Amino acid sequence: MVTAARRWELWSTEAFVIVTEPSMLDQAVDLSKGVCHEVEMACSRFRGDSELMLLRGQLGAGLEISDVLAAIVRTALAAAELTDGDVDPTLGSALLGIGYGRDFALLDVPRGREPESPGSMIVTTIAPPWTRMELTENRLALPAGVLLDFGALGKALAADWAAERISSTLGCGAMVVLGGDLATAGEAPPEGWVVLVQDLPSDPSGCVRLSSGYALATSSTQKRRWNHSGRQVHHILDPHTGLPAEAVWRTVTVAAKSCADANTIATACVVRGRRAPSWLRELGVPARLVDSAGRVSTVGSWPPDEMTSQS
Repeated sequence: MVTAARRWELWSTEAFVIVTEPSMLDQAVDLSKGVCHEVEMACSRFRGDSELMLLRGQLGAGLEISDVLAAIVRTALAAAELTDGDVDPTLGSALLGIGYGRDFALLDVPRGREPESPGSMIVTTIAPPWTRMELTENRLALPAGVLLDFGALGKALAADWAAERISSTLGCGAMVVLGGDLATAGEAPPEGWVVLVQDLPSDPSGCVRLSSGYALATSSTQKRRWNHSGRQVHHILDPHTGLPAEAVWRTVTVAAKSCADANTIATACVVRGRRAPSWLRELGVPARLVDSAGRVSTVGSWPPDEMTSQS
């Protein structure tokens, strides 16, 4: 089976689409870009004309939101529930507080500096804001002062939705990759979807073969770093402190039936740090973790039965 691929820049990262019918590549790319635009216009914090930003400050009493934004919020609340709040959609203001108020490409990206300590822990016993969010069908109400952020999860959902839309519309197999988020749909090539698992060129690498319908997500503390107030920070926050999570892991890669699930679990593992492997074993989820020294460990029969290891 012949495949065809195309790559482009998107959201300060790379996107690419692979299809099993080369003649359908142009249509597949257009469908993928369309889904990504829908997600961006629904939930981007970096566009003043996105639905999320246009409704900012108006959701205290509850308002009707679009189907796309409602689906994103619903998935985010499920992610918070699964992770006991370690993946929290209400951290927009905390991200603003450490300087992540515009697209990553516009930030002061560090050169050659190691990340510093995230700072002092601030412990609070107040019920987290996500537990006080209310979504009834498409009517969303937020606690006062909450700014939502769906950056990582929105990207994963876009990958899931784009792969499914390509497959259902064009009738071919598709793999959609948006940065560290990868989703597949439709019939896979006979050899499966061959995926290189590696974050930076200097990191340990491995290849897996994904069966159709499987997804991968990698959460990294090495990318999306910038300088703020004289120190280096990254974008994965610990909701308990409102500060970047301790970089116990360089990367966590998780396999699941959806990219949204894989992304949720991988992000929570970064937040949980040394507690992540035991939690992954409880979930029975296949995962690959690279620690701060570059040592690789695997959990949950990585790669899973539906995947075969190349290295």
